[in-house]
Amino acid sequence: MTSGIYASLDAQVDASHGDAVVFLREVVRVPTDTPPGDNAPHAEHTARLLEAMGLTVERHRVDDVDVRAAGLTSIVNLIVRRKFGPGPVVALNAHGDVVPPGEGWTHPPYDGVVENGRMYGRGVAVSKSDFATYAFALLAVERAAQAMPGQVAGSVELHFTYDEEFGGELGPRWLLARGLTRPDLAIGPGFSYSIITAHNGCLQLEVTIHGRAAHAAMPETGADALAAAVRILDALYAQRAMYATRRSRVEGITSPTINVGRIDGGTNTNVVPAKVVLKLDRRMIPEEDPAVVESQLREVIESAVRGLPGIRIDIRRLLLARALSPQPGHERLVSLLQKHALRVLGESVAATATPLYTDARLYGEAGIPTVLYGAGPRSILEANAKRADENLDLEDLRHATKVVAATLYDLLTATRQ
Repeated sequence: MTSGIYASLDAQVDASHGDAVVFLREVVRVPTDTPPGDNAPHAEHTARLLEAMGLTVERHRVDDVDVRAAGLTSIVNLIVRRKFGPGPVVALNAHGDVVPPGEGWTHPPYDGVVENGRMYGRGVAVSKSDFATYAFALLAVERAAQAMPGQVAGSVELHFTYDEEFGGELGPRWLLARGLTRPDLAIGPGFSYSIITAHNGCLQLEVTIHGRAAHAAMPETGADALAAAVRILDALYAQRAMYATRRSRVEGITSPTINVGRIDGGTNTNVVPAKVVLKLDRRMIPEEDPAVVESQLREVIESAVRGLPGIRIDIRRLLLARALSPQPGHERLVSLLQKHALRVLGESVAATATPLYTDARLYGEAGIPTVLYGAGPRSILEANAKRADENLDLEDLRHATKVVAATLYDLLTATRQ
């Protein structure tokens, strides 16, 4: 009987696969570049697509003052709730915001072009693909529940949010803090050939170095902010070498890292720079305490320029994303996803960790057992995620939808067995 229901769920996913591809193309075609993060139009477009599928969609608009304070333009978070009866609530969360496409594309980044079985577009792999994975998995379970009245219990919620690139504070955390949801289990976006149970944390800082402008012919009359920035950069890169000697005990994660991703400053070639701004990213392994990491990093930066005449610095935290650590109860999610991945893909799928960070950590911080699983290849590099020609093998979308649908079915029928 059980194998029969899995075959039925698979058949339903196969029957709706063409619709899932069309749905994915539609959610890719509306840009959600973040920044600037004007993402409410995408949320409305997605809500209408979901409603056309027969789903009821709640629109939760984040106050514009809070959105602007976060450096974004507009956010509307979406919740779809399907209650089959009393029982556990399983949340499926994916984010619609994406990094800007950048240069080097050979396919238009917002056309959703399909070529040789792959769809190309910004966000098609991370993580708009899982808008389709989760929505069509829910539909498959819905049809199974209709065919077997009274057998499925509990609830499924879809959480589609829009500020993961800025940390998720106005996405999952906002929904949880306002009591709009309190799931028992959560699955966040991932790839089809691994189940992520832990990930790194991330600290991002903006360092502004203030000096004093002067004519380039008389540099001694100024205070060179760029020369001070070089001292800070040297200190940070020395830290990078030291971080490489620290090793995490979590499989899939190696060492802490630091990267200076942006430098702005100066006014002209013949003027001593009076201001330079550095933006840096510090990845934290799960064993590290974020408060200690930030305190130590601030001291490294400040000590690098301490005593330099005419130089002062300001340090501003841009982002603090804590690591995702396994919560008790996540084992059930892992075992079911592995069971169905083996059945669908014909190979074992490992539970592991990733050096990236995600907003799914916010469910974990709330004590909710959380793992990452969705549509995608074996590595983020293979998908060109956040690079030109980001793409998704549409068979991975089909496979992940089958795995998630069967996992949901098992979770929602456990109390009936």
